[in-house]
Amino acid sequence: MRKPLTMAMPKGRIFEEAAGLLRQAGYALPGSFEESRKLIVDVPEENIRFILAKPMDVPTYVEHGVADIGVAGKDVMLEEARDVYEVLDLQISACHMAVAALPGYEKGELNPKVASKYPNLAATYFKEQGEQVEIIKLNGSIELAPLIGLANRIVDIVSTGQTLVENGLAELEKIKPITSRLIVNPVSYRTRAVEIDEMVERLSTVVGGDVE
Repeated sequence: MRKPLTMAMPKGRIFEEAAGLLRQAGYALPGSFEESRKLIVDVPEENIRFILAKPMDVPTYVEHGVADIGVAGKDVMLEEARDVYEVLDLQISACHMAVAALPGYEKGELNPKVASKYPNLAATYFKEQGEQVEIIKLNGSIELAPLIGLANRIVDIVSTGQTLVENGLAELEKIKPITSRLIVNPVSYRTRAVEIDEMVERLSTVVGGDVE
C-alpha cells in the first residue's frame, strides 16, 4: 500500500468542524476521532494520517512537506504567508478580523500602539490605511492590552463579539472575513495529484464552494 496521505489539522473547534466535513464527504473516520489526545492519528481504512497541531503551525508543516495537505484559518494564512496552495474555502469557523478599543476612543493620539497576535497582518492593514502605528505582539488575552494601558487598540479575531463586550471593548473597524481553508504542499500536489484532487472535489461538493 502506498504511504498514507498526511493531513495537518488544527486542534479545537476547526478540527471538529473539519472532521465533520470529511465525514459528510464520505471519509470513514473513527467515532472517537475528535476526542483523541494523540498528536498523530492513523486511519488505515482511508490511508490517511492526521497530524494534530496548533493552528499557527499547520501551514509550516504543509510548507515543509511533512504534511501533504492541511486545514488552516485564513487569518493564519495571511499572517504566516507560507509557500502553499490554498485550494478550497471550507466555509467553517467563520469569524472576522477587527480593530477594537475602549469605548470613546478617537484617533490622533501620540505614539499610537496596537496589540495583536497577528503583527504582520495588523501592520499591513494600518499601512494600507496610511496610519503609522507601533505593533506590539502578544500571544493571548489581547483584550487586556487596552485595559492596562499597554496599547490603545487591538487587532484580533471576532466571532460573536462577546469577549469584547465582557472586557469593556468596542469594535471599531472590520478588516476582513475569516474562514478555514484547505491548503496543499506544492510538491505533493504534483506527486499525489489524484488523491488530493479527489479530496478537494469531495469536500467542494459538501461545502458547495468552488475550487480555487
